[in-house]
Amino acid sequence: MEKKNKLPEEMSGQPEFDNLSAEQLTGQPINNTAEEMAETAAAGIEAVAKEEEERLEDRVKTLSPGAVVARRFFRSKLSLIGLVTLIFLFVFSFLGPLLQYVTPSVWGQDEVDRTQGKLVEINRPFEYQDENGEMQTAYEYSATHNVFNFDGPISSTHLLGTDKNGYDVFSRLMYGGRISLTLGFVVVILETLLGVLLGGLAGYFGKWVDMLIMRIVDIFNCIPTLPIMLIISYMLDANSVGDMAKLYIMMAMLTLIGWAGVARMVRGQILYLREQEYMMAAECTGLSLWRKLFKHLLPNVLPQLIVSMTLGLGGIILTEATLGFLGLGVPQDFATWGNMINVLTSEVSYWGQYPNQWIPVGICIVLAVLAFNFVGDGLRDAFDPKMKR
Repeated sequence: MEKKNKLPEEMSGQPEFDNLSAEQLTGQPINNTAEEMAETAAAGIEAVAKEEEERLEDRVKTLSPGAVVARRFFRSKLSLIGLVTLIFLFVFSFLGPLLQYVTPSVWGQDEVDRTQGKLVEINRPFEYQDENGEMQTAYEYSATHNVFNFDGPISSTHLLGTDKNGYDVFSRLMYGGRISLTLGFVVVILETLLGVLLGGLAGYFGKWVDMLIMRIVDIFNCIPTLPIMLIISYMLDANSVGDMAKLYIMMAMLTLIGWAGVARMVRGQILYLREQEYMMAAECTGLSLWRKLFKHLLPNVLPQLIVSMTLGLGGIILTEATLGFLGLGVPQDFATWGNMINVLTSEVSYWGQYPNQWIPVGICIVLAVLAFNFVGDGLRDAFDPKMKR
């Protein structure tokens, strides 16, 4: 049987339909309410999607190239150890001497301890002929206190004792770090500037410019660094060149010998970069030579330069230490780590008796070279775009 829908008049008399509206009694869908519900649901979905999008942007951050390099560098434990060691050595060398105004255990660079030194005993034998014509041996013994405190032991006023000249070893260790580290940085910066200039010109222009500069580089690469420095230092001592003048001449000679390696590296990078598409675009725009070199080419060589400079600092410090050890470096009036280990050229019985005069210096040299190498290796890995971790 076919069921017919009841009319509103028929359903109105029944108590279960008393609370229904006329639209509900007809059985028609409530359009207004359904549309409102659909709009509300759509608005809710859109709000959730927008909130998720905002949260995704908050979670995902785009790092700049510098931030990526820093993140890779600080992820390496050896790089952090090297960086902390360098900071300690710089603070120790450049700020440590200021403590002489606070504590009596820090002395001046050329300040001699004039207090009464240890007892110096002299037992000198001599021979004479007695009345019977026989040769006899006698001994002349004397014991006096030295006028200054040389080769003094470790004490509260001398944390590492004193050397043979009466200088405080601990204070000279700080002053020596100043000159050794400064010498390394000045030489590396100067040879980098010279190498960048000549290597950039050779790589960009090519042809006869490249040929001329590279032949000069080959000549300087054939020069043995250490023998030449020994000869020059000996000549300076023979001509009684002043202390500071000798230091400046040593810086100039180390720069003149060391720039060739930087120039060769920069030249190779420029030869590769000048063929890139962005350099062709720079050529079409009519940029000047120096703008193309210093704005588009050299910034792309900068990562390799930083690594080369960092690794080269350790070599400069070792060269200075070698010259100082041989007594051909900076004069004794200026403390350097090199001339402080010159004590090892004395008799074995002497430096074996006073290890406090050379072991701390050797530790500082080793720490400085290792720290520069660790930082250089970390920078090389951080700048390498092929590194995934």
